[in-house]
Amino acid sequence: RMSRENVKYLLADLSPDERTELFEELPGEIGQKLINLLSPEDRRETLTLLGYPENSVGRLMTPDYVAVKPHWSIGRALEHIRRFGRDAETINMVYIIDDTWHLLDDIPLRKIILSEPEQKVESVLDRRFVSISAYEDQEEAVKLIQRYDLVALPVVDSHQVLLGIVTVDDVLDVLEDEVTEDFQKGGGIVPFEIRYTTASPGTLYLKRVIWLSLLAVTGFLTGNVIASFEHTLAAVISLTFFIPLLIDTGGNTGTQSATLIIRSLATGDLTLKKWLFIIKKELVVGLLLGATLGGILCLWSFLWMGTFQLSLVVGLSALFIVLWATLVYD
Repeated sequence: RMSRENVKYLLADLSPDERTELFEELPGEIGQKLINLLSPEDRRETLTLLGYPENSVGRLMTPDYVAVKPHWSIGRALEHIRRFGRDAETINMVYIIDDTWHLLDDIPLRKIILSEPEQKVESVLDRRFVSISAYEDQEEAVKLIQRYDLVALPVVDSHQVLLGIVTVDDVLDVLEDEVTEDFQKGGGIVPFEIRYTTASPGTLYLKRVIWLSLLAVTGFLTGNVIASFEHTLAAVISLTFFIPLLIDTGGNTGTQSATLIIRSLATGDLTLKKWLFIIKKELVVGLLLGATLGGILCLWSFLWMGTFQLSLVVGLSALFIVLWATLVYD
């Protein structure tokens, strides 16, 4: 219902990365119509950002930053920052480039302000900086900004040419999506990118039914195992009292292990190359947990039933179930 002029004004007022995010969500036909409302410069900028792969750093970056040359004086650099810094995403960091736009360094604005006006910019450089390729996954930008406590991360191409920057506020949105995805995986749900409040019942059904079906099949297998010991259970009916307890113990142990491993993988603390290290560590933890829980259940069942043989079976069962659940869920 909005007029073309109002739409044009709103699109022009968006920052390049926000505008790109908007066009990612729009149907293709509508997006094409709105792109035609942009100025030639904004249109070229938007199409460039949309040309990068989905979930890549190129889609997240903004080309609005301040760059200066190393042979400039500090006074000239400050004048340049005053002139072009108003439209920049951030001026906390200033980027040093050569005549062909290759990134040479990034320095905090404070360092420039505290220097003498006649000094050369190159005199305050340390040539130590962190950058990321425009084709890297957005999660890599999150990890770099967290690891080095950056407010902005320069984005370069394969030839180290500066293309744009990713700021910490953009990364926080990605981080929120990552944490949400980790929670969904940990809860046995196929991750979905839209918010829960906007997801339709059909979408929620499809995302949840797959794992629930697999768990139901697993339940049938558990039932077959129990059925194969029908005569044993009939002879010692007291054993059936402990089946729900043992199953819950295994499930709780597995959930703990899966949560710890998934989160460690998400934060980069663990990688698939360390799988042998994970197995060894979880084997020790599983044995300790199994021995502790097995001892508790053995003592409790003995006090309840007064039968040592039954208590020993329950305790050993808890030990092996906890150990197995720890390793399988990992």
